[in-house]
Amino acid sequence: MFILGTGCISPQETAQGGPLLAAPREYEQVRLATVDPDYKQWIDVKQIRRMSRVVKMGVGAANLSLEAAGITAPDAIITGTAYGCLDDTGVFLTKMVHQQEEMLTPTAFIQSTHNTVGGQIALLLGCNGYNNTFVHRGFSFENALLDAIMILKEGSAQHILAGGLDEITNYSHQLLSRFGIYKKTPVKTMELLNSPDTGTIAGEGAAFFTLGTTRGPGTVAMLSGVSTLYKPLWEGEVIGHIMKFLEDNNYTPADIDLIVTGRNGDIDQDEIYEEVAEALFPEHAEACFKHLCGEYPTAAGFGVWMANAIIAEQKVPEAAAFFGRAPKKIKNILIYNHHQGTHHSLVLLTAC
Repeated sequence: MFILGTGCISPQETAQGGPLLAAPREYEQVRLATVDPDYKQWIDVKQIRRMSRVVKMGVGAANLSLEAAGITAPDAIITGTAYGCLDDTGVFLTKMVHQQEEMLTPTAFIQSTHNTVGGQIALLLGCNGYNNTFVHRGFSFENALLDAIMILKEGSAQHILAGGLDEITNYSHQLLSRFGIYKKTPVKTMELLNSPDTGTIAGEGAAFFTLGTTRGPGTVAMLSGVSTLYKPLWEGEVIGHIMKFLEDNNYTPADIDLIVTGRNGDIDQDEIYEEVAEALFPEHAEACFKHLCGEYPTAAGFGVWMANAIIAEQKVPEAAAFFGRAPKKIKNILIYNHHQGTHHSLVLLTAC
């Protein structure tokens, strides 16, 4: 499957174009918010006022992807999100309490559903084709990619828009903080990966990919494989799963030029990345992305977007480099990510 175009809105300047992470933004906080572009270029001003942030993020990233691919409307739209429209959910629930469940306007409830983003993209593009949203926690984005691959292999669509997105709000950040997921004190994002304690930083973002079975003028990479592993019992199961994934796609660890991992600065959660690197990729160059976008269930979308850009530029930006030096010719990139230690995923990109 060819990646015809990509679009990403994140806490970095990813919507502006230009070289990858030429001027990375460094934060010193426990929660990152997206750098929003001018949405008026895609959405009517009157509609923008009624849209929540996550819907605008999704519409913006989808349009950036389609513009890069040179396609006006896809045959199908597939979205992955774990949390959905949290902001509108919070608005509706707050009004329920304050108004004692009386005289409630349905708008916030209608816009709080998980498939709001996919539906809004379809409405703005005039796309009446297949439209599906996956709400599978840390596998939401990966399942969107798998669904897109299956439909393209069936031949029932030529171009599919697939992506993942999630937002963080005041309510959700407070709730998730109770579980000890995030750090208690602010930390510089560029020093996050060397943090000596538990917890990470919250993030948000949207990443969309226009996929097709034929190569486009701006195509630099192919989506060679996607795989997921739920709740492995120990590190050896993860290592075995990665080996089988590479074998199924006719690769060996030696064929991988760069691994992109989802290290997030939590010493407990980063331990598995150390085990995998030591067992399978001891001499390989490694890049990371969660110190740039924060931790959220569909953060792998940012990782895949970054890996595609690395193949396009044939260079790993200094802000993303973690270990070693990548070869001059970067052909195969393996993205390995896990969310909360339970949802492990692999995505393989190959230069074309």
